[in-house]
Amino acid sequence: MNTLDALLSEGVSGRRVLVRADLNVPLDGDRITDDGRIRAVLPTLSALLGAGARVTVMSHLGRPKGAPEPKYSLAPVARRLGELIGGEVAFADDTVGPSAKGIVAGLADGQLALLENLRFNPGETSKDEAERTAFARELAAFGEVYVDDAFGAVHRKHASVYDVAKLLRHYAGGLVLRELEVLGKLTGEPQRPYVVVLGGSKVSDKLAVIEALAPKVDELLIGGGMCFTFLKALGYEVGKSLLEDDMVQTCRDLLERFAGKIKLPTDIVAADRFAADAQVRTVEDSAIPDGWLGLDIGPDSVTAFAEAIAGARTVFWNGPMGVFELAPFAAGTRGVAEAITKVDGFTVVGGGDSAAAVRSLGLPEDGFTHISTGGGASLEYLEGKSLPGVAALEG
Repeated sequence: MNTLDALLSEGVSGRRVLVRADLNVPLDGDRITDDGRIRAVLPTLSALLGAGARVTVMSHLGRPKGAPEPKYSLAPVARRLGELIGGEVAFADDTVGPSAKGIVAGLADGQLALLENLRFNPGETSKDEAERTAFARELAAFGEVYVDDAFGAVHRKHASVYDVAKLLRHYAGGLVLRELEVLGKLTGEPQRPYVVVLGGSKVSDKLAVIEALAPKVDELLIGGGMCFTFLKALGYEVGKSLLEDDMVQTCRDLLERFAGKIKLPTDIVAADRFAADAQVRTVEDSAIPDGWLGLDIGPDSVTAFAEAIAGARTVFWNGPMGVFELAPFAAGTRGVAEAITKVDGFTVVGGGDSAAAVRSLGLPEDGFTHISTGGGASLEYLEGKSLPGVAALEG
C-alpha cells in the first residue's frame, strides 16, 4: 500500500492532489457540534499544503438522496476547516460543475479547495457501476494523484472511495494507516484480559461483531438499547424499552453459547417517557415498570462494568450505555468511559456515537489510546469483512 510519506518524498510541490476526507460532522442548523472528524484529517492536509501541493478535498455529509439539499451543504465545514488550518478554503458550491472546475483550476501552490457534498450527485452512491465510474472520472480530473484519508467511509463502495482509486495513482493518508494499525492489533494477538464494551440501540446492528469477537474476548459487556433484547431473552419484561422481537431467540442463543463471557446490566435507569424532564427511577433489570422505558444502565451496573474494565489490558468500546445526550441518562456512558481512561493498557473507542460521547461529556481524549473516526468501518474491520476503500488502496 502506497503511503502519504511516500508521496511526500516523491515531491508534491505544484501537483494537484485529490483528497477524500470524512467531514461528515454533526450539525445543529449551520453550527458544527463536534469537529473531531475535521481535526482528524488536519495532519494530512497540513503536510500536503506545507509541501506546496494544490489540494482538492472531497467528502459527503449526511444522507441526501442524490440531489442538493441545503441542510447537508459542506459550507459550514469549509468555514471551520479554514479556521483550523489558519488559511482560506475555497469552497465550490457544486461537486463537478462550473464552480468546482473554476476553483480547482485557480488553485496555487499550497492552496486548498473543498467541493460541495459528494452525495448531491447520484453517481457517488450508485449501485450501477457505469454511473459510478462516470462520476469518478469527473472527480479524478481534479487530481494527478489521490489520497484517501477517510477511514469512516472505506467500508463503502462509493465512487470517491473505490472508483477514483482505480483511476489515479493512490496513497493511504496518515489517518487511514493509523486506524488500520490500531484495529489490526485488536484482531491479532491482543494483550489479555481483553474486554469489549458494546452499546447502541440495536442487536441487529452489532450481531456480526458479537459473533466475531465473543470467541476471542475474555468479557463482553453489553449496555445501551440493545441490552433490553438480551434481558427479554432472559424472560424479563422490559416495558416500553427498545426491543427487537425478532432478535430475542438470537440473543438467547448467544447467551447460551457464550455463557460466562457476556455480562448484562443488573439495574436500569428507567423513565416514564423519553425526555430530559421525565420521571426517573433506578430499578432492577427484571423490574422495569409497565409502560416505562430503560434509558441507561444503573449505578450497580456501572460499578460492575468498571471493575471488569479495570482488570483489562485491552479494551474496545463501541456504543453508548444510554441516551447520553440527555443529562439524566448520561451517567452510564460517563462511568464506563472514565473507567476505560484508567486502564493501563491498549484502549480503543470505536468511533460513531462513542467518540461523540467522549467529546460531548468533556472527557480527555488523550485518556484513550485511540479514538476511531469510523464507527461502521471499525466494526466491519473487526468482523473480518473486506473494506472496499482499503482493497482499492492495496490494488
